[in-house]
Amino acid sequence: MRSLTGLAAALVIGGCGSAEPTAVPGTEPVPASSGIASGGRSATPSPVAARPVPVDCRRAQCVALTFDAGPGPDTSHLLDVLKAKRVSVTFFLLGKNTRVRPELVRREAFEGHELANHTWTHRRLTLASEAEIRRELVTLQEQVKELTGRAPTLMRPPQGLTDARVAEVCRSLGLAQILWSVTAKDYRDHDPEVITSRVLQGARRNGIILLHDVYPGTVPAVPAIIDGLRRRGLTPVTVSQLFTATRPEPGRAYWTAPQT
Repeated sequence: MRSLTGLAAALVIGGCGSAEPTAVPGTEPVPASSGIASGGRSATPSPVAARPVPVDCRRAQCVALTFDAGPGPDTSHLLDVLKAKRVSVTFFLLGKNTRVRPELVRREAFEGHELANHTWTHRRLTLASEAEIRRELVTLQEQVKELTGRAPTLMRPPQGLTDARVAEVCRSLGLAQILWSVTAKDYRDHDPEVITSRVLQGARRNGIILLHDVYPGTVPAVPAIIDGLRRRGLTPVTVSQLFTATRPEPGRAYWTAPQT
């Protein structure tokens, strides 16, 4: 487990000579809009969120299954798959997409999934002012609370880019930073078999798997990913379930959960 400390510890930097910083151990581009539009917030009362599928990660060998940038066009099918497989996951929501598909945000909460913050516009927070960082996060917090009755306690910085300023704003908002230990690079390769293979090759106990529910190859890969993890003795869970021993600390960045 790594954490951000000091004023300069912050940027998650890529290889030598790179013109722009990239995330470790993987990187993700700004997702396509997938039909993003500007719409008003719904005033429909939100259902009570269900509890996730019960798992004791002090005994089970758990990995967190996470999906970024949705809800997308395939999220409804993904929720059907997760329900059939009895798996709860963490959705790092992109603000503008929550306005397009508010009913899916409610459904995610109602079916026991964890909702987390992936900013409003997917802006690189390390290039934003402190006020802009706060606005990107708070706007999404308010939207999710309005839709579900509860604001997130976890966030994921776009492209995994963070620094001391981002950490401090997150700390002040009560948000822990959740990065990842495995990326399927499904933003680049849309072949479900390739996506499945990358996830299963990198999955380890207490790891955090990065996927997206806005790219075409990802949802078709999910059944094989879940089955493959289980064959390896790994149980897919939400991020909060993974952190059984120690609750994630606001402001701190995590690539894996502490050993239990």
